[in-house]
Amino acid sequence: MADLASRITKPAEEPAASNTVPEDSIEGANSVGLVESSYDVEVKLADLQNDTDSPLYSVTSFDQLGLPSQINDGLLAMNFKKPSKIQEKALPLMISNPPTNMIAQSQSGTGKTAAFVLTVLSRVDFTKPEQPQALLLAPSRELARQIQGVIQTVGQFCDNLKVEAAIPGAVSREFGVKASIVVGTPGTVMDLVRRRQFDVSQLKVLVIDEADNMLDQQGLGEQCVRVKGMLPKTIQILLFSATFPDKVYNFAKKFAPNANEIKLRHQELTVKGISQMYMDCPDEGKKYDILCKLYGLMTIGSSVIFVRTRESANEIQRRMEEDGHKVSALHGAFEGANRDALLDDFRSGRSKVLITTNVLARGIDVSSVSMVINYDIPMKGAGDREPDSETYLHRIGRTGRFGRVGVSISFVYDKKSFDALSYIANFYGIDLIQLSPDDWDETEKKVQDVIKSSRARPEYAPNALGN
Repeated sequence: MADLASRITKPAEEPAASNTVPEDSIEGANSVGLVESSYDVEVKLADLQNDTDSPLYSVTSFDQLGLPSQINDGLLAMNFKKPSKIQEKALPLMISNPPTNMIAQSQSGTGKTAAFVLTVLSRVDFTKPEQPQALLLAPSRELARQIQGVIQTVGQFCDNLKVEAAIPGAVSREFGVKASIVVGTPGTVMDLVRRRQFDVSQLKVLVIDEADNMLDQQGLGEQCVRVKGMLPKTIQILLFSATFPDKVYNFAKKFAPNANEIKLRHQELTVKGISQMYMDCPDEGKKYDILCKLYGLMTIGSSVIFVRTRESANEIQRRMEEDGHKVSALHGAFEGANRDALLDDFRSGRSKVLITTNVLARGIDVSSVSMVINYDIPMKGAGDREPDSETYLHRIGRTGRFGRVGVSISFVYDKKSFDALSYIANFYGIDLIQLSPDDWDETEKKVQDVIKSSRARPEYAPNALGN
C-alpha cells in the first residue's frame, strides 16, 4: 500500500485513465442484488468426525434447502433467485437438525440478514402464532425495526406469522409479548422477561446481529449474557457480524459453544464497490467549510455524516441549516418515536443528508446511500486513545449496499486523526484516494465518477482510482 503519510503531504499523480464503470455493466450483481464476492468462504465445523451427517456442500438454489413453500414464495416475491456466497455455505448448516450453533463473519451487503431470517422462519411453528419461539437481538432500535421488516417481507406468505419489536415503548404493558418471533434490544428484552411479559420457555433459536458490538464486554456484553441466562439451555445460538476482533471472537466461542464457524480474513473484509477516500483539511475549523462544499455531491443520492458526539451532530445541523442546507440529525438523545420518524424520512428520500453518531453505524440498510463521510475518525478506549477499525468498516458499509458503488470520505486535520486513519488503512490494506481541498474541480470529478457509475463488477477496484 502507498504510504499514507507521504500522500497527505504530497498529492498523488493524476490517473492515466478513469476506472468509471458504465451504468449497464453489472456482471458483479447477482439476481439477489447482492455483491457476488470472489472470495472463498472459510468453513470450520464443530464436529469434524460427523462427516456423514454434516451437510458439507454448498447449495446453488434455495429449493435445495427444503424450506416450506410459503418461505420460497416470499423469496421469489423479493426476486431472491439464488443464494449469495455466505448463504450457500451457512444455510445448510444452520437449518440442519439437530440444530447447531453458528458464528458467522461476512462483510456488509452479502446477505447475512436474509441467512438468519430464513433460519428463524424455518424453525417456527406457525400454528402457535402468539408463542415466542425465536429471539433476535440487535444493538439499536433502528436495526431491530429493520430486521423486523425483513422477517415480515420474507415471511409475507406464511399464515399466522406474528413478529413483534421488543424495543422501548413498543410492547403493550397489558398484554406483553404475543408473537412467535421477537426482535429487540437486550435491555428491553431483559425487562420484559423480568416482568413476566415475555414467555421464553419455548424459544428455539437466539440470533445476535452485530455480535462484535453486542458481545463486547465494554459494551452490551453483560446484558447479552444475562439474557442468555434467562433462555432454555437447548436454544440454538447464531452470532453474525462483519467483524470479530480476537478478544470478542474468543468470548463468542464460549457464548455459543461447539459452534460451526464461517469466517473471512480481515484483509478481505473491506467492501468492494466503495471508493475509500480522505480529505486532508488544513485545520479543524476548515472541516465544516469543506463539508458544506461537499453538500452538492451528497445529494446526488443520499449521504450519512458520522460524527463523534451528539453535541457535534446538533451543532453541525444547526450551522448547515443556517447556511441554507437541508439536513437532519439522529442520535441516541432523541425519543424513540422521533428516531423512527427521522429514519423513515431518510429511507423514503424526504431527507437526503443525515448527520448521526455511531448509533447508525451498524446494519442499517438504505439502498440510496451513495456517500458516507467520516467527519470524525472513529476512535475507542478511554479518551479516544486508539483507532476503531471495526466501526470504520461498519460505517462505510452504509454505502455500497446490494452491489452498488459508493464513496466514503474521511476527514483528517492533525497528527492524531492522520495516525488513526493510517492505522485503519494499514490494518485493512486500503490504498486510500486523496482528495484536495485546493482543487475542487478535481475533487468533484473523482467523487462523481464513482457515484454515477451506479453498479460495480466484483473485480472492480475503485480504490485504485487516482493512484
